[in-house]
This record gives sequence, C-alpha cells and structure tokens, in this order.
Amino acid sequence: METSLPREAWRDHLVALLLAMGLCLAWTLRGWHDLAALRLPDTDDMVRLQQIRDWIAGQGFGDLAQHRLGPPPGLEMHWSRLPDLVPAAVIAALTPLLGSHGAELTALILSPALLFLAALLLTGSIARRLGAPAITAVLLAGLAYPATSLFLPGRIDHHALQMVLLLLLVRALLGAGTLVAGIVAALAMTASLDIGLETLPLLAVGGAALVALWVADASGSRDRLLGFGLALPLALAGTSVVLRNSGWAVPACDGFTALFWRAAQCASLALLGLALFGAARATTLRTRGIASGIAGIAGLATVLLLAPQCLHPYGQVDPLLARLWLAEVGEAQALFGTSPATAIAYAGLAVVGLVATFIIAWKRRDAGWWMLAALMLTALAITCFQLRGAYAAALLAAPGLAVMIGAARVRGAPALAAAWIVSTGILYPIAATAIFPPKPEPGANCTAPDSLARLAALPPGRLLAPLDLGAYALAATPHAVLAAPYHRNNQGNRAMIDFFLGQPAQSEAIARQWGIDYVAFCDDDLDRFAKAAAAPHSLAETLRAGAVPAWLVPVNTGSENPRVYRLASRH
Repeated sequence: METSLPREAWRDHLVALLLAMGLCLAWTLRGWHDLAALRLPDTDDMVRLQQIRDWIAGQGFGDLAQHRLGPPPGLEMHWSRLPDLVPAAVIAALTPLLGSHGAELTALILSPALLFLAALLLTGSIARRLGAPAITAVLLAGLAYPATSLFLPGRIDHHALQMVLLLLLVRALLGAGTLVAGIVAALAMTASLDIGLETLPLLAVGGAALVALWVADASGSRDRLLGFGLALPLALAGTSVVLRNSGWAVPACDGFTALFWRAAQCASLALLGLALFGAARATTLRTRGIASGIAGIAGLATVLLLAPQCLHPYGQVDPLLARLWLAEVGEAQALFGTSPATAIAYAGLAVVGLVATFIIAWKRRDAGWWMLAALMLTALAITCFQLRGAYAAALLAAPGLAVMIGAARVRGAPALAAAWIVSTGILYPIAATAIFPPKPEPGANCTAPDSLARLAALPPGRLLAPLDLGAYALAATPHAVLAAPYHRNNQGNRAMIDFFLGQPAQSEAIARQWGIDYVAFCDDDLDRFAKAAAAPHSLAETLRAGAVPAWLVPVNTGSENPRVYRLASRH
C-alpha cells in the first residue's frame, strides 16, 4: 500500500512525458517552415526573442527597453526578465555548438515544450490530489484548446509560464497544510505578478481560497496561511530588488512597476497581519471571519488608495488607438462580441468543465473542488470580457472532466464516447469551424519569412509600418521601428495611424518629422485604414487607388507584399 501512490505517480509522469514529446514533435513538424526561418506565431514571441537577443548581446539584465522601437531612446516595455531565463540559457549554452540560428531554434522548441510538460505534470498531480483519474486528466490537458496554443513551438512569451505558475499555486493550496505549501504558493503568486497582471483576478481568488480554508479551520490551514503570510511580503520585496527593471518608475499599473509593487506590498502586509493573528491565539469561526473581513477591506482600500490606476491599466492609451487597435486585439475581445465560431472554440470546454466541476463539488462537499470551481468561474467570467481567460479555464477543467469520463464508463459505450467528445478541447474549434465556416481573408501574409527577408535585405533605416508588421520587423530586420502593438508606445503608434489616415501632404510631414527611411504595408492594411479615415483623400485611400505620391519611391517591383517604399530626398 505504501508504494502504490509513488508507482501511480511515476506512471502519470511517464504518460505526461510521452504526450508532451509526441505533441511537441507533431507541432514542430507542422510549423517547421516558419519556425526554421524564426518566424514565430505571435508578435509578442518575436519581440520576446529580440529582448533575449539584446540581453545576450550585452544589454543590462534590468534594461528591458526596446531601443529600436518607438521614439528615441526607445520604449520601456512592461514585461519581466523571468520568461527570458530558460530560452536565454539554452541559446547561450548552445551557440558555441550550433551557431546562433541553431541555438535560437532549439530554444524556441525546447522552452515551450518544458513548460507544456510542467503543465501536464501539475495537472496530473492536482487531479490525483482531488481523487480524479490522473492519466485521463493529463490526456485532457494535453488537448485542452485554447490553452494548448500557448505551448506551441515558438511560443516563448510569458503566457505559458503564467499558466504553469497558476497550476503550481493550485497544487500548493490543495496539498498538505504546511508552512512549505504556503511558501510555495507565495512564490508562485509573486513570480506570476512579476511576469504580468493578466492572471491577477485568479491569483486573488486563490489567495481568498487560502484564507477561506483557514476561516473554515481546515486541517493544516493555519500553518499554510502563516507560511504564505510570511513569505509573500519577503518575496515581493526581493523581487523589487532582484528583478527591478528600467521601467520601474513608469507611473502605470500595467506590470511590476513601483506603483503596483507598493499596492501589492500593502495588501500582503494585511495578509501577514492576519496570519500572525491566527498563529498567536486560539480563534473561533466568528473571530476568524471578522479578522478576514477586516484584513480584506484594509488591503483592498489600500490598493485603491495607492494605485487607483490599477482599475484602468490601459487608461493611458490614446482613444484613437484604443478604437482602431486595442479593441481589435484577438485575446482582448469580449466573448459575446466575437464571432460564434471563436466563442465556441474558446468557451466551449470551459463551460462544460465548469458544470462538471460544480456538480462534483456539490456531491462531494470537498473544499478542494469548491476552490477549483471558484477559479473556473472566475476564469470564465474573465473570458466574457477578454477571451484570454479561457486559457486558464481550459486547463483547470481537466480534473472535473476526468471524473465525468470515469463516471460515464459504467453507463456504456455511448455515454463514454459522449463524455470524451465534450471533454476534448481540440474538438470545439473543429466543430465551430464546421458549423460556422470562416470567410476567406484576402491578401498576402505580410509577415511570411520571404516577406521579412526582403525587408531585412535593405540597408538599416527607420521603418514605418502597421503594428503587427512593425513587431515582426523589429526581430527579423536591423531596422528601427516606429510602431508596434504595445500600449506604452502611444506616440509612435499614433504617428503611424495619423500617417495612413492623413492626407498625403500631412503624411509626408509626419514621415520627415520622425526621420522615416522606409514605409511598408500590405494591401489589406490599406483597406482597414481607408475605412477608418474620418476625412476623404487619406494617404491610405490614395495608395489603394494606385496613386503613389512623388515623395514615396518604390523599393520593390510588381505586386509582392509587403509593399515597400523609401522616402525621396528633399529637392
């Protein structure tokens, strides 16, 4: 009996390893054309790669500015150095053996694969702790779209690491109530906060669940709360020293800035006070409830007082940019504002998983299942406002769906098949596409490897291009870039929008003011800009009609995309 659990755990680990290896190999082969050319799936992955290159090339550990982006001397990014550590280590270690291209390619495959394996292992451990079939949960997590899209080869941005840290937090809350479990939960929460604030509502629910377990006097909850309360302020303080970056003083609540840190530290001190109160004296349910309420109100009031900007982290984005760009960002779309196919693909698994988890929690009356249900409900609520909430919901759904499949086995093959179908996340986008066929998108791929290679072949200069092309060009070419899809780049992004929406004479003045050498765009970019222009005869409309102003000299010929022009010299 004593060895059965370790044997089961090793079996689960082996399944997770084989699944991670098999899927990552299949994903690598499917995307090899782009991957081999270092053309990554997302703009953030491209800029993350450039950030890692800059660090390896000698840019300071705390200097996260992109010095070739936006107005000189560059843009202070709202990112963290933490997600860079593993890819940078792989690149630095393998460059002497494989060269820079081979080392980068290896890191782009290996880093997401390691995070995917970690996510599967943690999902299996969470399921085992909850009494759910662990292997089934691992298999479901491996197919849990849209979460799996975060672990594709080339996805080196921070979202996958945040999902792993969220799962680590959940596992710490479900484990034995010890000081160590509380410390692990605090470290996972701090690391996630340093990386980005997208998962802040889920982290808050996790913290509330930890306190609720103490209020309910669950076994070991006092020690876990004490470990968490002691470790969180120390971890936040340490992070503010070790991982402080060059954007620390930016007056915004869009990352681990001084403004956010002060608010988080005050909230953590409220938790510390609560933990010390619980450790110092015997308490009743009533006193624990009152103390928790006081600590919660004090922490929330302090956050609102010290950092009201956290209620509107993108409040400083230019209104025109918010309308033309931010409102169109895919993962920031509201669930009911997107297409039916996208809504089904993103939320289908989350809804089924939430229902299953709530039913199990109700039947078992188990605190762990209720905590999981609360996290899933929060993730689904986030999804209603921003689709990115579906990533966490899909992964957290795995244990509940695994129990549902186990229960369906005794009801015969039809019930079992139905349970597997509704629990397999990858089937939702397939079904949604079949029911609501997508309209073909006209136009060439402006960021295809050959398109970027043509841009890279030009002598280094300053490039004005639409936002996504700007991000890809930053990593794929030697050019400085005026605009890219980052909310702190208000000046550069607004100048790019005004360039295309203004009349040709105004556009020329903007280009010369910013020292632009090249202008690049695809035909479908012109369609979007022409529709958005408030006044007639915009540059976008003029170019779409085939009339090229004399101050724009074609660099490429024919109809190849992107269309590239250089600014003519003044006469």
